[in-house]
Amino acid sequence: MRVLGIDCGTERTGYGIIDSDGRSHTIVIAGTIRTSPRNPLSARLAMIAAGLREVISQHRPEEAAVEEVFHAVNAKSALKLAHVRGVALLVIAETGMSCGEYSPLSIKQSVVGYGRAEKQQVEFMVRSLLGPEAPTGQADACDALAVAICHATRKGRAVA
Repeated sequence: MRVLGIDCGTERTGYGIIDSDGRSHTIVIAGTIRTSPRNPLSARLAMIAAGLREVISQHRPEEAAVEEVFHAVNAKSALKLAHVRGVALLVIAETGMSCGEYSPLSIKQSVVGYGRAEKQQVEFMVRSLLGPEAPTGQADACDALAVAICHATRKGRAVA
């Protein structure tokens, strides 16, 4: 199964696609869609949508997964994040793909084995699961791959 994972953000939206049988995962592509905070939110959302559509068109994932909104200290930041999630969910729905939504705790638990893991631990485990092709120093792309791994692992367990 080919899975797209998305880590939403207004300045940097990470994406990662893996091929997986639920136990073994291979990276297809990972990257970040970057937008400028100087642009209006509507233009940034359009840019994120266009970037996700291009990734989906080029790599043809079968399923997708997105991180759920976490409780942020700053309500304004949480609202902007919710807008980006809405765009991601819309783009996914346009394709007809099924989409899983996972809490940050679930993603970390699935990838690291500990729900309160630090970003560095998540990156380390993503690299150990996917090998040297996994991005280094690209937190958003790495987090998106973790979302995809979480989805593939959970779907793999449901099938088995």
